[in-house]
Amino acid sequence: MTQADLQALKNPLLVLLAVLVAAAATIYLTDQLRVSARRQLAQQQSQLKEARTRLQKSGDEKDIIIRYLQGFRRLQLSGFIGEEQRINWLDGLRLTNQQADLFGVDYQIGAQKPYPYAAEFNPGQLELNQSLMRLRFRLLHEEDMMRFFSILARQNAGIFTVDQCDMRRIDTAGVIRYQPNVTAECELSWITAKVAAAGERK
Repeated sequence: MTQADLQALKNPLLVLLAVLVAAAATIYLTDQLRVSARRQLAQQQSQLKEARTRLQKSGDEKDIIIRYLQGFRRLQLSGFIGEEQRINWLDGLRLTNQQADLFGVDYQIGAQKPYPYAAEFNPGQLELNQSLMRLRFRLLHEEDMMRFFSILARQNAGIFTVDQCDMRRIDTAGVIRYQPNVTAECELSWITAKVAAAGERK
């Protein structure tokens, strides 16, 4: 092959080389685009799955809210959910004393403290508190005490537990027919619940 022949093939070889380089670049870019497209598709599918999961959860949460909303509102109205409703407690005591036809009720209310048995109820994000109330009242007979607490529970003034009671008979010598014959001293726990602050949640 002569120098002239090589010179004649120079341009076609350069064109062929350029075509091969362009083809290789095109194949590489196409492969990169395909990989990127697959990655984007996977991300979009993952986002779509997450969106569907969130939508499903939001639907479930809505169903739960609808199912329990009425009961939650009843607990709010009863004074169990939210801040303490001490005025309601005292109104409940006053009305109970009237309806039970007792001889008056003396009371003392302590400061609010965490409810010591809260962990047994597994309250989750709810914070359970209690306020101790000491009651002293006089009764015609022993059965009046159970009637008193039964009426108090129906006042819808809050949730309480009777922790302890001490009853003592009064020596009246039967001078007056309708007079107190028994004194009772009881300790109650008024229990309230509220959502714990963000820093206090476990």
